[in-house]
Amino acid sequence: MTYTGAVQPGGPSDVRELPGLTITKLSVGPMDNNAYLLECPESGELLLVDAANEPERLLELLGGRALARIVTTHRHKDHWEGLAAVVAATEARTHAGREDVVGIPVATDEPLDDGAVVPVGAAQLRVITLVGHTPGSVALVYDDPAGHQHLFTGDSLFPGGPGRTTRPEDFTSLMNDLEEKIFGTLPDDTWFYPGHGNDSTLGAERPALSEWRARGW
Repeated sequence: MTYTGAVQPGGPSDVRELPGLTITKLSVGPMDNNAYLLECPESGELLLVDAANEPERLLELLGGRALARIVTTHRHKDHWEGLAAVVAATEARTHAGREDVVGIPVATDEPLDDGAVVPVGAAQLRVITLVGHTPGSVALVYDDPAGHQHLFTGDSLFPGGPGRTTRPEDFTSLMNDLEEKIFGTLPDDTWFYPGHGNDSTLGAERPALSEWRARGW
């Protein structure tokens, strides 16, 4: 099956098999939140990006397998509504950006800082902090052995623009971080997986950076 990344609330998941990581994308909850189950094919270890909602569907994805870790990309409620139930059922360790820990009502076992590494078995996810949508939003980069990067952006980057901000200074901060840490360091063929909706690549979005900056959102 060919991965497209197009999933719908209540619909089936979409699966992408990379040489060192399997990505299963599922839409959950009334806000069409994306949850991503990552599996190391070598060890079978599992990590969940955003236990956003519908914990029973997230647990179904596990199929009775152990879940090692859950990373919450940021503190907004729609990204952690299923977290308590999934943690209770799996005893998975929890991770979130250090500055957002206070806004997540489930204890964070490992606060994340810029440059931290989160393992998924033999695979590794590098943490990039992106300040603006929230103070502690994080993105996760997986360096595919085949030579491509895969980026989980939460609500900081979508096809068509940055995530929502409420103050001009937050927008400026987020755009600065996106331009410096994401578009300034990762290649155009980097595939990114946002917190809602369809995926895209950095190359598809890069030509619009100046337009985003000028429009202010």
